[in-house]
Amino acid sequence: MKKINPSIKFILFISALIIASSSLIYTNFIVKKIANGERKKIELWAEAYKEVQQVDLDEELSMTVFKIIQENKTIPVILADEKDSIIAFINLDTTKIKKKGYLKKQLSIMKESRDAIVIDYYQGKKNYIYYQDSLILRQLVYYPYIQLSIVVLFVLAAFFAFRSSQKAEENQVWVGMSKETAHQLGTPISSLLAWIEMLKLNDEDHTLVNEVTKDINRLETITERFSKIGSKPVLVETNVIEILINSVEYLKRRTSSKVAYILNFNKYDVAMIPLNVALFEWVIENLCKNAIDAMVGVGSITIDITNNPKNIFIDITDTGKGIPKSKYKTVFRPGYTSKKRGWGLGLSLAKRIIEIYHKGKIFVKNSEQGKGTTFRITLKKQK
Repeated sequence: MKKINPSIKFILFISALIIASSSLIYTNFIVKKIANGERKKIELWAEAYKEVQQVDLDEELSMTVFKIIQENKTIPVILADEKDSIIAFINLDTTKIKKKGYLKKQLSIMKESRDAIVIDYYQGKKNYIYYQDSLILRQLVYYPYIQLSIVVLFVLAAFFAFRSSQKAEENQVWVGMSKETAHQLGTPISSLLAWIEMLKLNDEDHTLVNEVTKDINRLETITERFSKIGSKPVLVETNVIEILINSVEYLKRRTSSKVAYILNFNKYDVAMIPLNVALFEWVIENLCKNAIDAMVGVGSITIDITNNPKNIFIDITDTGKGIPKSKYKTVFRPGYTSKKRGWGLGLSLAKRIIEIYHKGKIFVKNSEQGKGTTFRITLKKQK
């Protein structure tokens, strides 16, 4: 599978970082500017309130002072005395004012957020003005984080869209290659079938002819498998134990006698599962052939089955060189191979067949370098 160019990932990340950083820096600048403005506004309000309190009743109140006091309609303010008794308040939530302890709680919040503005009267009397940021300022503080979230979502959407387009392209390549392979195999298989008939007519060694016939039949099966890639396979309730036995018997006759096959299940048991037999046999063969390569043709392959009410678990264990834990997922990627020959498509195809066509799971259950590997296939039973 073609990977996303690392430079594109880097550009996306840096772009998001620049946008987020610029937004945070600029917003913090604006927040500080507005906060300083609100502080000055409350300080003026304090001076105006002081003048109101000190003016004689027969004196006329300055319109400027009156305007300053009336102008604050957004900043929550509490006026308290030296004993924290609340004298007056403005711009608080009117629906909660009558609730017990609400004003005291707001006073406590304001005292913790910033220092009070002190109003000094004659004869040493003092009042204290506490206030909160206005609602718009509080909302502005969260704006860059909201913007950052939007940027992150945008980058993720772009990333997954790019991945999806690559996946679609990859699927087209798979299908095209599979159909072409099936087409190319058709001609030599037909020719081989004709040669087999001629060998039969010439009364050649029947044992040899029968074995060659089996291999040609296998080639026909392989052709059928390739032709089904890209189309929805038909799944039929099948005894998976019977399929495993048949696959192993075929492989036994075509692999070294130094490879032992151990089936840890009763061959007369029945474990029914919806399968496409041709494709599922392909998976088993691929796993076993990979195991033989990992063991360099010497060792044992053990197959275990766990038959649960909802699932069937198939474990295929070899005594090969093992897989590093960091490669557990990498081995299923197209093109990954530790061999000098081959395209590295076997496990990728196996994953596709099990997870896309059979809605199951295939993964490296465990592996120990120098001792072997266990692959697990999980298949769901029909409801």
